[in-house]
Amino acid sequence: MLRPDHPLCAGARPSSPARRAFLIGAAGGGFVMAFARANTLLPESAPATVIAERGFEPSLWFRIGNDGRITVNVIRAEMGQHVGTALARILADELEADWSHVRVNHVDTDPKWGLMVTGGSWSVWQSWLPLAQAGAAGRMALIEEGARLLGAAPEACIARNSTVIAGTRTISYAQIVQRGDLTRTYTAEELAQLPLKPPAERRLVGIDTQAIDIPGKTNGKAVYGIDAQVDGMVFARPLVPPTRNGSTVVNVDDSAARGIKGYLRTVTLEDPSNTVPGWVMVCAESTYAAMRAAEKVKVTWRNDDTAQVSEQDILDFGIKQFADAAAGATVVDDEGVDVAFTTAASTLERIYTTASVLHFQLEPLNALAFEKDGRWEIHTGNQWQSLILPTLAKALGVGEDKVLMRTYLLGGGFGRRLNGDYAVPAALTAKALGRPVKMTCTRPDDVRFDSFRSPSIQRLRMGFDAAGTIVAMQHDASAGWPTLVMVPSFMPKGRNDRPYDPFAIAGADHWYTVGAQRVRALSNDVANRAFRPGWLRSVGPGWTNWAVESFMDEAAHERGIDPLSFRLALLDGAGRNAGSAPNAVGGAKRQAAVLRRVAEIAGWGTPLPKDTGLGIATTFGQERDMPTWVACAARVRVDRASGEVRVEKLFLVADAGTVVHPDGALAQMEGAALWGMSMAVLEGTRFENGQVRDTNLDTYTPMRMADCPELQIEFVASTETPVGLGEPATTVVAPAIGNAVFAAVGARLRHIPIRPAAVLEALKQAT
Repeated sequence: MLRPDHPLCAGARPSSPARRAFLIGAAGGGFVMAFARANTLLPESAPATVIAERGFEPSLWFRIGNDGRITVNVIRAEMGQHVGTALARILADELEADWSHVRVNHVDTDPKWGLMVTGGSWSVWQSWLPLAQAGAAGRMALIEEGARLLGAAPEACIARNSTVIAGTRTISYAQIVQRGDLTRTYTAEELAQLPLKPPAERRLVGIDTQAIDIPGKTNGKAVYGIDAQVDGMVFARPLVPPTRNGSTVVNVDDSAARGIKGYLRTVTLEDPSNTVPGWVMVCAESTYAAMRAAEKVKVTWRNDDTAQVSEQDILDFGIKQFADAAAGATVVDDEGVDVAFTTAASTLERIYTTASVLHFQLEPLNALAFEKDGRWEIHTGNQWQSLILPTLAKALGVGEDKVLMRTYLLGGGFGRRLNGDYAVPAALTAKALGRPVKMTCTRPDDVRFDSFRSPSIQRLRMGFDAAGTIVAMQHDASAGWPTLVMVPSFMPKGRNDRPYDPFAIAGADHWYTVGAQRVRALSNDVANRAFRPGWLRSVGPGWTNWAVESFMDEAAHERGIDPLSFRLALLDGAGRNAGSAPNAVGGAKRQAAVLRRVAEIAGWGTPLPKDTGLGIATTFGQERDMPTWVACAARVRVDRASGEVRVEKLFLVADAGTVVHPDGALAQMEGAALWGMSMAVLEGTRFENGQVRDTNLDTYTPMRMADCPELQIEFVASTETPVGLGEPATTVVAPAIGNAVFAAVGARLRHIPIRPAAVLEALKQAT
C-alpha cells in the first residue's frame, strides 16, 4: 500500500551489500538484489571461513545455517493469525526448502526493514512478490553452486526439499553452505525477470501444514509483551484522566497510597508529544502493589469542553455535515450526479448509524521501557512500529535512532496495537525515575485509553428513472478519522483535491454499476476532538458496508425485485468496475461469482420456518486496489415477543486469490465472521460525558461461545494474486443479518448493534 517515496518510508533502507551476501529490498517500483562475495563481508576472513561460521545469509529475508536450518525474517506482528507461517511458506516454496527446516524470526526495529506495519489485511499481499523473489534467487544461487560441487551443469540440476539433485547425485543445502562459495550476482533487471514457479509446481503454498508458532503457544514457551521483564524494574499503573485530550493535572494526593506495602511514588507525566496529556503514573515494587496504590491516589484534573461530548453530539454533527453540499472530500464524483437526482422519477434515501466499538483484546495494554547504553529500549507487542517510533523519540527528547522496539507476540491486536501510544507513558516514567518501568493496565484503564472505533452516521440516496433503472447514487459518511488524528500524511486526496481518511470511507466506493455516483467522506470533528478514533478490524468498511448492503436490500424491495437478482444485475463489471491487474482481475464479475455461490449453498429461495429469514450481502473486504471478494448469507430466527435475534447459521464464500496458508485462512475467516456477528448483534458502547460508557466485560458483551452459530465457509480456487483475509468477513456479516431480520419478520434495522428493543420498535413500525 505504501510507495517507497511515502513520508513514512523516509530513511527506511536495506543494509548495504557489505553486510549481506546478497540483498533484497524495496527500491522504486521494483526490488533490487546484489550478491556480494563473502570476503566483502569480513575482509580479514577467507570466504570459506565466513560461510562456515555464519551460514548463508543471502538476503534481508532469510538465512541458511550450517545445519541447513532456514530462518525467515518476518517484519509483521504475530497476534494469532499465523502470519509468520504464511510468509515463511511463500519464501520456502520458491526456495524449494524442506518445511521441517524452516523457522521464523520476528525482528526488532531497524531502518533496514523499511516500513513495519501489520494491518489492513496487507501482510501476505505486500510480501508475496519480494519474498517469492528472494526464495527464487536463493534457489538459483544454491543450484548453481550445488551443480559446481557435484560437477554437473546447473541446467541438469533441480532443487527439492533443501537438496540439489543432479540425476542420482545429491547435495544438501547445508553441505552447499558449508563447502560452497556463494558468489553469484544479480542485477536489479535480472531480479525483476526472475521466473517464479508456476502454480502447478508449488509444494508449500496452498498446502495444509501446521503453523510454526503453534507449539510455543501451547507449551507455554511463547513470550508476549506482558511477559517482558528486566532486573530492577519498577511496576506502574496509570491513572487515566477523564478525557482523552484537554485534561491537565491540578493536584495529586498520594497520602493514602503510602500505606500500601511496596508503593514507591506517583509521577505526573510531562509529555512533549502530547500523547498522554494529564496522565499520572503510580509506581511500586510489584504490579499488585501498583494496582492497589492507584486506587488510593486522588487526582484532581481540569478538563476542556470535550468532557461534555456525547455520542448523540457526534451523530448530530454528521447530520449537519450532510446538509452542507460543499463539505468533505469526494472519493468518487461522476459528472451529472446532481442533474440525475433532479430529473429522477423517484428517489430513495436512508440514514444508517453504527455505535462505538471497543477492542477488548485479551492481553491488556502494557509496555516495558528503559535506557541502556545511551539508547531507549521499548519492550511491547506492537502492530505499527514505524508509526510510534517518531512519537517515542519526541516524547523522550532523543533522535529516532536512539529508540529500539523489541518484538513480542501480541495477545490480540485487532487494530488497537497499530496505535502504540501505550509505550509512551512507560518510557516517560522510566525517564523520570531513571529506572526500567513496566506499565500494565487494568481492563478499565485499557478501555478508557482505547482508541476505539468511532460511531458513524451515513446517508445514502438512489435515483431511479421512470422505468426503474438506477440513474444515480450518493453515499455520505461521517465518522472520526483515525488516520487524520494519528498519521495525516497517510491520507490521499479526493476528487475535489481534499485529503480524506481511506480507512473511514473504503467500501463506499463499491463495485456496483449505479449510474452517476458520488462518495463523500466527512471528517467528524466532534469525534476527532473528543477522543482518539482508532483502527478496529476492518475499520471503515465495518460501517460503510453495513450501510451499502442494507441499502441495496432496501432498494431491491422498493423495486419489488429479489435482493439477489437485484445485486447480480448491478455487478456487471462495466466501466471502472471491470477490474485490473494484478490485484483486481475480473472485477465485479468475481464478486458476482461469490454471491451466486453463497446463495447456492445457503439454499436461497427455499421455504423457511416461520419467523426465520435468510439475508444476503456481499463486499470486497477492504480497498478497491486489493479486493477480497466475499459474500455472506445469514439465517436468523426472530422472537417477536422479546425482539431477540438468534443467528442460526452463517454461510460465507471468499475469493482471496491464491490462498497461501489454508488452515490460517480458514481461521481468519471464522474469526472475522464471528467478530462481524458480535458487532452486529451483541457488542457496542456509547460515548457519554467524554468517555465510553462501558469499561469492563460485565456490561460490554461480546460474543460468548453459546452465541456462536454454525459456520459454512468456502474459498474459490484461484491462482490470482493473494490478497487479504484478516478483515473482509467482518464487513459482510452485519448487513446479511440485518437483511435476514427483515426477511424473517419485516422489521428493517438501520443501526448496529441490533438490540431487542430496536427490533420490537421496528416490528411496530412494520405493522
